[in-house]
Amino acid sequence: MSVSEARLTSPAAREATPEQAQPQQDGVIASGVYVHGVRVADIPVTEAGEWARKDDHVVWIGLLEPEPALLRCVQQQFNLHPLAVEDATNAHQRPKLEQYGDALFVVARTAQLIDGRIAFGETHIFVGRGYIVSVRHGASTSYKSVRQHWETCPTSLAKGEDFILYAILDFIVDNYMPVLEAIHDEVEEIEDKILAKPMARSDIERLYMLRRDLLRLRNAVAPLVDVCQRLMNGTVPQVRPTLAPMFRDVTDHVRTVQEKIDSLREVLAFAFEASLLVGQSQESLITKRLASWAAILAVPTAVAGIYGMNFENMPELKMYYGYYSVLTLIVCTCSILYWRFRRNGWL
Repeated sequence: MSVSEARLTSPAAREATPEQAQPQQDGVIASGVYVHGVRVADIPVTEAGEWARKDDHVVWIGLLEPEPALLRCVQQQFNLHPLAVEDATNAHQRPKLEQYGDALFVVARTAQLIDGRIAFGETHIFVGRGYIVSVRHGASTSYKSVRQHWETCPTSLAKGEDFILYAILDFIVDNYMPVLEAIHDEVEEIEDKILAKPMARSDIERLYMLRRDLLRLRNAVAPLVDVCQRLMNGTVPQVRPTLAPMFRDVTDHVRTVQEKIDSLREVLAFAFEASLLVGQSQESLITKRLASWAAILAVPTAVAGIYGMNFENMPELKMYYGYYSVLTLIVCTCSILYWRFRRNGWL
């Protein structure tokens, strides 16, 4: 069927062009039909199943934190497995790939940097013949840009729902990088501060929080390697072998993200250790200075203590220049000590 014919055919005789889209209900970000990569209609979810069963038609639905009733409606349209719908209803799932009959269910974790902390979300993707449904929860960049980009390339989008799955996963993985780059810039600033002065308590707490967030991000990213490998190995019926190179590329991106996370965590660990060493070095320097001044002040203290005793028969008490001689001796001794400590870097 040609694109022009598809635009003239409607299951409910109420088809609208993209310019005359149907009003979307709460939770539905987009619900469109594509024929040979061209978007021919925006449809209500209640008609999605009938459109998906038409030859050469692909229904792409995007949901944002939908209500259970909306998910049940989607379930009825595409005959989704109850366990997969339950996982999509309740967030906090581990990244995974599962098959339920003819449908594929993929879970991926998303991440955004909000107020200096990494906020995590989830995307649940249902893939079957003639349809793909993405369900977003929590912090996540909108997939509107993915739609707009690939709608300008109908040849690529015409490859089908498995190509859309690749586009979404690639977008999710690519959005890890801005988070890591922002953290990398902050880590460099922290490293510059460390060499200038010991870290304050707030800086140490920030280091700890960044390391903990990076660990959580690594735990969210690591399972995607297994997911992408299964998608590229040709063991998943819903994914054609011709798309294996694309999922291999996503796998490489995931591994790059893992390496960058590990590198940043090591840098943060070194920064923390360097801060401790700088602090210990400054404490040692202060101790040396205090010890040096204590040694210098011990000389006049000892002499004054000796001559401060109330005894009559003490040497040099009757000397005419005795007082000046003792002062000269104290000054010379203290000057020599100061010179030696200064030369050794204690002062």
